[in-house]
Formats: sequence, structure tokens, C-alpha cells
Amino acid sequence: MNHLPIARKSLIAQAQAVTQMAGRLNDEFQNAVELILGCKGRTVVCGMGKSGLIGKKMVATFASTGTPSFFLHPAEAFHGDLGMLKPVDVLILISYSGETEELIKLIPSVKSFGNTIIAMTGNGSSTLAKHADIWLDISVEREVCPNNLAPTTSTLATMAMGDALAVALIEAIGFKPMDFARYHPGGSLGRKLLTRVRDVMHSPAPVVTPDTRFHDCLLVMTQSRLGMTLVIDQDKLVGIVTDGDVRRALLEDEGTVDAVVSEFMTTTPHTIDQDARLATAEAYMIDNKIRVLAVTGEGNAVVGIVEIFD
Repeated sequence: MNHLPIARKSLIAQAQAVTQMAGRLNDEFQNAVELILGCKGRTVVCGMGKSGLIGKKMVATFASTGTPSFFLHPAEAFHGDLGMLKPVDVLILISYSGETEELIKLIPSVKSFGNTIIAMTGNGSSTLAKHADIWLDISVEREVCPNNLAPTTSTLATMAMGDALAVALIEAIGFKPMDFARYHPGGSLGRKLLTRVRDVMHSPAPVVTPDTRFHDCLLVMTQSRLGMTLVIDQDKLVGIVTDGDVRRALLEDEGTVDAVVSEFMTTTPHTIDQDARLATAEAYMIDNKIRVLAVTGEGNAVVGIVEIFD
């Protein structure tokens, strides 16, 4: 049995559902974004079952992009966790049918607290939609499930609406990559944007002089295990020797083994300030097709080296 046709049909149907939802966006969405932007508390997302799973994903996206948020399980809320709410919090209640019992039971309490409710549901006539301050329409014509039962297209629509809110909020607050990095210090992006060259550089750097003999230069490079050495003359950086320099020199002239460093070094070493971001250093090395940079500090003094992907 060929499963590709049904997979393609499923993907196309879901894409169409999201496109149709985009066409239905109206002032309710605008109002929802403005409400969250003006919130003095947190954006609290609440949902049961698969709606709850999507709600947790929404919270993760909100929180990591500058919108303080947390997930409130509706069943736990009814048994004490309502104490986590403050009147200034905005609630997003998710239920495709709009009749999920655990959510409906919360409405009187939430209303008494003074919280504003954004309902994400596929039924504008539902109990949840009627009691909400704002209704976001996530309705779909049918599920891609052959039996039209398993939440599939509807869950995709719910997640897409959550992402649309997040993206609108990101744009509205001017959330930048550096802001994202601050909330993701353990991730690769956070490391690149927050880490400075001085944090990862090798120091002290292996060093020779222009008059160092080939054998002694090779010994320094081998001992450093970096495959390179800087060339310093009277405290000034005048060159660099890499494994590539050594190989090219030997291929061109076997007599290089009797030469001094000044005869085969690269005289235009690339440098970067120790306070530069690691991301800047890596981008520079990639653009210039090199794997190492001399690191300079105060007064352009050489303080170390940084390798690509350190």
C-alpha cells in the first residue's frame, strides 16, 4: 500500500485550513494582542487534554520571547491552583468545542477575580465563547482523521493561532535576537550571542619570533596542539604560521626546513578584540575562510587566539 497520497492529502488539507483561518482574522485578534501587551501581570494559558499540550507549547513560546506566561491546569486550578492567579493576569482558555467541563467550571471564579478571558475555540456560540471577553476563531471544516474524530487539523489550527499571537507580540515589543539569547543562555544561539571572545580564547597563545628556525617553530606548534603559532617581534604581531603555511612552504621548497619563520609566515594575520562576541568572531572566520584569529586586548596587545567553533 502506498501511503504517500494520503500523507500529501493530509498536509494539503491542513495547510488549507490554516490559510482559511488567516482569512477570518478580525478585530478580535487585534484586541487580543493589545490586551496582552497592556497586561500588568502574566498571560495564563489553560486547556485540557491536547488543548492543554498546545497551551504548554504556547506558554513556552510566550515566555521565551518576552511575554511573561505560565500554564494553569484547569482541573488543578479548581482544587487550589486558582490561587496562582492575580486579577491583572490575562487568561487564554483553549477548548475546540468551547464546552470542556473543566474550563466552564472555572469561568465564575475567574470572572469574580476580575481576570479578562481570551477564548480560543472553534464554536462562537459555545459557552466559553459567550462568556469570554475576546473570541479567537480556530474552527476548521473537518479533521484530516479519516473518521473526522481524532483532533488533527483542529490542533494544528490552535497551535498556529498561538504562534500568530506570539509573532505579533514579538513584533510589537521589538524583541531582538539578543533578547532571545538572554532567555536561552544554554542554547547555541545564547552561547554565540552572549559569549565574548575572551571567554573561550586560548591564552597564552603559542608564540615565535621572525628569527625562529623551522624546526623550533614546528616544535612550538606541536606542543600547543593548535596547529599554529603567532609571530611576535618586539611585542608587535607581525605574522602567523599555520599547518597550511608549513605544508605549502615545503611543497614549494624542500629547503624550507633550514629557513627561519620570516621566510614562510603569513604576514597579514587577522585579529579580533577580546570583547567582541563569539558570534562575530565565527562569522568573520567563515567569511574569510580562516579557522583562527589572534585576539587583542588593551593597546592592541596580543592576549590569545580563538579558533572557529571553540
